[in-house]
Amino acid sequence: MGMIPELAIALLACARIGAIHSVVFGGFSAQSIADRLLDAHAEYIITCDGAFRGAKAIPLKSVIDDALITCPFVKRVIVCTRTRTAVSMIKGRDVWWEDEIKKVETQGNPDCPPEVMDANDMLFILYTSGSTGKPKGVVHACGGYMVWANYTFVNVFQYQPGQIHFCTADIGWITGHSYIVYGPLSAGATTLMFEGIPTYPDAGRFWDIVDRYKVDILYTAPTAIRSLMAFGMDYLKGKDLSSLKVLGTVGEPINEEAWHWYHKNIGKERCPVVDTWWQTETGGILISNLAGVTPHKPTYATLPLPGVHPCLVDEQGIIIEGNNVSGNLCLKSPWPGILRTTYGDHERCRLNYFSTYENLYFTGDGCLRDEAGNYRITGRVDDVLNVSGHRIGTAEVENAINMHEGVVESAVVGVSS
Repeated sequence: MGMIPELAIALLACARIGAIHSVVFGGFSAQSIADRLLDAHAEYIITCDGAFRGAKAIPLKSVIDDALITCPFVKRVIVCTRTRTAVSMIKGRDVWWEDEIKKVETQGNPDCPPEVMDANDMLFILYTSGSTGKPKGVVHACGGYMVWANYTFVNVFQYQPGQIHFCTADIGWITGHSYIVYGPLSAGATTLMFEGIPTYPDAGRFWDIVDRYKVDILYTAPTAIRSLMAFGMDYLKGKDLSSLKVLGTVGEPINEEAWHWYHKNIGKERCPVVDTWWQTETGGILISNLAGVTPHKPTYATLPLPGVHPCLVDEQGIIIEGNNVSGNLCLKSPWPGILRTTYGDHERCRLNYFSTYENLYFTGDGCLRDEAGNYRITGRVDDVLNVSGHRIGTAEVENAINMHEGVVESAVVGVSS
């Protein structure tokens, strides 16, 4: 689905009746959708006729139709009207969202008591890319995931009742699950959804939203920040950003230039920046400063949250003690939001996350720890460059390149010589 309220409603409706949901990002191909449907054997699909992305209308229902050619087990496709583009509707399988809502309102009982669930019952499956090409269905459970999403949202952002929280992610990713839907709503926060791209109709879109809705917490990606930096300061003129109290970044390590631009020009040097590190598999934030409570430091996720026990290990799996060191980032003990399995293949879960180093969860990330114990993510371990015996993270090289005033965005890829 597109980023419309009905998407959040659909998630919460599934949770209420005890159905397992699996959101697929609207930009995926028919084959990618079919791969996920075949793995989860999903029987019901909720989609839109299309979605808006900038000036374009993106087809969704037609992509679903193509995906379902190889998925005859799907019983029903519910289609929500968004772009009003013509779509084919197969009799007996496809129904309109609006028609189904009317049926409940006029013919049925709109009261829907929540299904009682066990803490470890599945809440959702979210597919993340696998190294072999086949996506991994990360499974999160009702109790632990909800506790962790709520706990991290309230504490990392230091949420106060009545504040407006704006996470710019798509719900098709874990950030949208945890910090648009479940985390904020379970804390009673007002959460703001965004459809489109940050540069349409112009590069002031985010700042218009902050101004119009008096946003208190802004949580976005370094990629978006760098993109908006490139448009200069003109789009910030006349925008009142005084409501902002906390800024956050997610999705990748933020480079130093972008961090300072964000802190100075958006937060006016009075808003703490929480540089959050976590993964689809962790369910929520694991390493971050707490807004206004613990210090922020450019390019550092800083300290683990209470209850999180990270460690750095060398290639042999020996834990590296002390500070001013670097290694592979692992976790010594579980936390409430940890994935429960990979759907339909528990052995794959073990091999992916728990087999590299004995009795440790391996994140796949390289990391350094400074003299004060702050953690800085240096990039994926499989992206590490080995130059004359020196191990250099691609994120570190990208950070150096991005410091140049003529560079907006860079990507560093290792190639064997």
